[in-house]
Formats: sequence, C-alpha cells, structure tokens
Amino acid sequence: MQQPVLEVRGLRKEFPGVLALDDVDFRLFPGEVHALMGENGAGKSTLIKVLTGVHPADGGEVTLAGRPLRIAGPLQAQQAGISTVYQEVNLCPNLSVAENLFIGREPRRRGLIHWSELRRRAAASVAALDLDIDVTAPLESFSIAVQQLVAIARAVDVEAKVLVLDEPTSSLDRDEVAQLFAVMRGLRERGVAILFVSHFLDQVYEICDRMTVLRNGRLEGEYLTRDLSQVQLVSRMIGAELADLEGLATASRRTDRPAPEQPFLTAEKLGRRGAVEPYDLTVRPGEVVGLAGLLGSGRTEAARLLFGADHADSGTVRIDGRPAALRTPQAAVAHGIAFCSENRKSEGLVGELTVRENIVLALQASRGWLRPLSRTAQDDYALRWIRALNIRPGDPEALVRNLSGGNQQKVLLARWLITDPKLLILDEPTRGIDVGAKAEIQKLVADLAEKGMAVLFISAELEEVLRLSHRIGVLRDHRMVAQLANDGSLTPEHLMETIASGARR
Repeated sequence: MQQPVLEVRGLRKEFPGVLALDDVDFRLFPGEVHALMGENGAGKSTLIKVLTGVHPADGGEVTLAGRPLRIAGPLQAQQAGISTVYQEVNLCPNLSVAENLFIGREPRRRGLIHWSELRRRAAASVAALDLDIDVTAPLESFSIAVQQLVAIARAVDVEAKVLVLDEPTSSLDRDEVAQLFAVMRGLRERGVAILFVSHFLDQVYEICDRMTVLRNGRLEGEYLTRDLSQVQLVSRMIGAELADLEGLATASRRTDRPAPEQPFLTAEKLGRRGAVEPYDLTVRPGEVVGLAGLLGSGRTEAARLLFGADHADSGTVRIDGRPAALRTPQAAVAHGIAFCSENRKSEGLVGELTVRENIVLALQASRGWLRPLSRTAQDDYALRWIRALNIRPGDPEALVRNLSGGNQQKVLLARWLITDPKLLILDEPTRGIDVGAKAEIQKLVADLAEKGMAVLFISAELEEVLRLSHRIGVLRDHRMVAQLANDGSLTPEHLMETIASGARR
C-alpha cells in the first residue's frame, strides 16, 4: 500500500468541559476521495479545524508525506499543502474571478500588480478544471456552484496536496453537484487527496473511495465505501444510544387513541428552493409527529417553514381548516405556534439575561412592549415554571448562561409553554444534555400531547423519535421520503433502512 499523504495518530482535542476528539486515527492517501462521516457532535468539524490550523491539537501527532507536521495556523497549513473550501464561500464577491484566485499572491512587476499576467494565469487555472468563464467578471455575477469551483481552483493553485471540502454541495442543485464531482474526479486523477464532508449519503457513495466514521469524538472505523452498505453506515454513525432511558414508559406511543378528525395544521406542497423540497404534513391536537433523518436531511428546514422563520416559496398552510400566511415568526405565534430552535444559545436564549427574563420573553413580545408585564407577574410565571419543570438552580435571578445545557433547554421550553401554544415545534430538544434531563423532557412532551397539544418533534436519535411519536416523517437529502405510522411494529432498523434507502412506504 502506498504511503498516506496525511496521517493522524492518537489525536486529542479538549475544550472546557468537552472532550471533542479522543485518540483519533485518520489516514488520507494520494489520489483518493475520502469521506469523513458522523452525526452532529461526532468530532468532524474539530478534526478539520485541527488539520487546517484553526485549533491546536492537545495530543497526538500529524504527519504529511511521512514527515511530522505541527500546524500553528491556517496559513501554515496552506503553505504545507492543506487547503480548505468551506460550505460558505469565503471569497470577495465584489472582486473579479481573477482577483479572487490570486488575492494576496498577485503577480507583480516593478512593485505593481501585473494585471495581464494575473488574468492569463487565472484563465489557465479555471481552464484546468474545465471551467469556461470570464475571469474578469465579478465573482458575484456567477452562481454559488461556480463560486465554489473558483474557491477550489484557488485552493488547488497553491499546490495543494490535500483538499478539504466541507459540505460543498449543501447549496447546489443536482446539475451543479454533477459539475463539482467532475472537477473532483479530475483532481483525483492528478493525485490530489480530497477529504469530503457531506450529509448526503447518495453523494458519498457516488464519489468517495473510502470513509472514516467518527462517533462521540472517537474513531468508530475506517472502511472502503464498497464494503459498507448505507444501512450499515447509518448504524455505525448513530450507534446504540439511549439505553439508559429504556425504562421510560412507552405509553407515549398512543396510536390506538383516535386522533381528532380536524388537523390543527395542514401543509400542502410546502417548500423552499435549496432548503427543502415540497412536502405534505398534517399535525392534529394531541398528536406527536416525529421528523427523523440524518443531520442535513432537511428536518430543521421543514420546521422553520411552519414557524415563518424561513419564507416558503411554494405550497400552502391551513390552520384549523383556514388558510394561514406564516410569513414571519410573529404571524406563527399569533396562530398559536411555538418553536424551540436546536441552536438554543444563538437562536433561543439570551445568555446575559436572567432565568426570569428569558422565561417571560415570548409572552412579553406577544403582548407588545407598550403593555409590559408587571414584576409581580414575571415572578409568578418564572417561579411556577421553575417548579413545574424542575429547573435548577431554582433562582429566577440566576443568569441563564450559567445553567447546564439541560436546564437551559427547560428555560426555553418554559418560555413557550407560558404562551399556551396549540402546536409546539421542538428541534433537537434533548441534544447535548444529560440522561436525566432527557427523560424529564421526553416525559413532558408525552404529557403535553396527552393534554391535547399538537407537537412536532425533531431528533437525530431514532429511539427517542420512536418512543414519543404517533407518526414519523422521514427526511433524506432535503426530501420527505416517507411518513410511517408508529403502530408498534416500527423499529429503529426499519427507520435506518428508510433513511439509508429513501424508500417510500
């Protein structure tokens, strides 16, 4: 076997309170496309950031072409031959293609930029990728796909031995993906080693030769793509989880209780280009509808359309049988819809405010700032929900940023529950919290549905979705590929099969 161009042994990276990478090994060979796979929090981004100099390693060693490599920063990584193209194109859209290709490396003559030489070299660089574009035109005049290819051309032009592509297809349509893959195959033939990160399984199996799977910051395994089925891959990415919660009553699967005839919400052909393909969905009072699928499958994008956080460009929504225009979160709240984001720190809680102030935030916003809640009312609401949800510490004046992840999640739930919503959308409500807090939140969801609230529950943990949901919508590659009744015969293996194959039922 040829020598790896890049090899990692025993890599360790720790952040305050989090062991992100623990004794991870990784190999990348010349002339291969290698997939880095794993669920959210598996350590993929941390591994990439260590390899590209964004974060220093806390342990282990990295070798490049057989020689030890200590990466002090992104510039040193690039000079060593490791280039990265991120999901968001980090070029200058107002500059020309040629200027973007050689920014910071412009050919000069007598101290001035040699423009004709710059344009000539730029034309040769894009032509080497079979890209026929005007290099003098502004980058912003081209599609996202072309901008991605320009970023790749820039990365390759600095004599990259290793090219890291981090979710490069997330904003591309099928034709644009095909164009990108053609470029990747050409680079592979030239001996460039490509590390490919994507949540689109079909794309991984189309373009990748080998794959490394991480789970919970550790190496799960390294495989030839042809030797691992998609179902096996999904199983290795997810692993056996939630074993400690098996004691939680499964009575929340109440499919034998007849649901009301009238749905609370009906979505028909609802979609947003580049985010999620048009889908149909109904949610009834007292029903928990789960959304399952790998990270990046479109679960969150589908939910955001129902809350008006993103604007749908196709389809209709009916609430209680009447057409509803959910163009903004304010409109959704007015219809009785609440949304707990998966990004509780950046899109949910305000860390500098107290527990009390965070809890009453949504209710105060719905009343309008000209009708402020009295301090007595705020204290009553806060204390009531601190007790009801067992939020710890029980001090309403504690800063929410100082609470644990599980208690922060309970504060976010309390904020929406005091608005008395008719539909509660929960996006990964138990991610990153301890087992005990997970059990409490799952029990709360089951109780809310029992009392007649409609719930849309999103989770990457299949056992959790099965435990709580009456029906489960399965998303894959930004499409709703199946809606399954949780009638007791549905198993995690069936869900994995549906996620992996995209087969409808």
